[in-house]
Amino acid sequence: MTWFDGFESRSFEVNGACIEARFSRVTPGEVQRPALLLLHGFPQSHVMWHRVAQHLSAHFFLVMPDLRGYGDSSKTAGLPDHSNYSKRNMAHDVVAVMDALGVGSFNVCGHDRGGRVAHRLALDYAPRVQKLCVIDIAPTLDMYDGASMTQPYMEFARAYYHWFHMLQPAPLPEIMMGANHPETARAYLHAKLGGWGSAGLGYIEPQALAEYERCFCNAEALHTACEDYRASAGLDLAHDRESRAHGDKVRCDMLVLWGERGVVHRLFDPMALWQAQCSGLVTGQAMPAGHFIPEEQPEATAGALRQFFS
Repeated sequence: MTWFDGFESRSFEVNGACIEARFSRVTPGEVQRPALLLLHGFPQSHVMWHRVAQHLSAHFFLVMPDLRGYGDSSKTAGLPDHSNYSKRNMAHDVVAVMDALGVGSFNVCGHDRGGRVAHRLALDYAPRVQKLCVIDIAPTLDMYDGASMTQPYMEFARAYYHWFHMLQPAPLPEIMMGANHPETARAYLHAKLGGWGSAGLGYIEPQALAEYERCFCNAEALHTACEDYRASAGLDLAHDRESRAHGDKVRCDMLVLWGERGVVHRLFDPMALWQAQCSGLVTGQAMPAGHFIPEEQPEATAGALRQFFS
């Protein structure tokens, strides 16, 4: 891909999975740049960062993995308790990638599901994380609990119905999403990419859309995406409750970005919710976008990340 000029790709056999990652090419004698781990969300892959990466490549050593179950990374069947797709296990995956690259401490930014992996990573590997950014999410436990919502819970269930649909036992959600019918899966993918305030697919370059279709519209990918959501409604909530019971919070400073046309902006107070889960300084802003902010507003996103992580 020409849009990833200056980057290398490699498959990493870590934590019982094959994780595909793209990272900055380093030339001999180059001054070491601060490391920034970028984590994508559903239903995408690391390709979502392609425009942001071009703006940040001169300033950071960028690492952009495909999360387990997405993109070109492993799509093994979920375990009975869905633990292989827990955010704790997915955080373990990407930390192992950073270990393989020889990176000790680093910054982390995650969008959507990647933000939830980033949150768990910052709790479980606190000494490794210098700063954390989450994009267009509120804490998972608060979103499922609904007690902190600014609107009736029905509004959340209507907007994020897929949270409740995809956690149902296999294979019903996978079949309904198009596991046996690629055109149905493609229509489902397009509906998701064009929704949540993002006003259609016009913000996605054709080459990026083709990548999302290639990686998502097959039975294995639909299953592993559902396993991600099944874990979020089970083990992830248990881990989050345990962390809160122990008083564990994100220790580093946080940046919170969210779309002013998105569900998080309409139904939650992301700044207050994240400050409650962070002992560091929390800053943030609403962006003039829907949910898919890094692609809808790549220059503004890159500018915010550069300012914060620098």
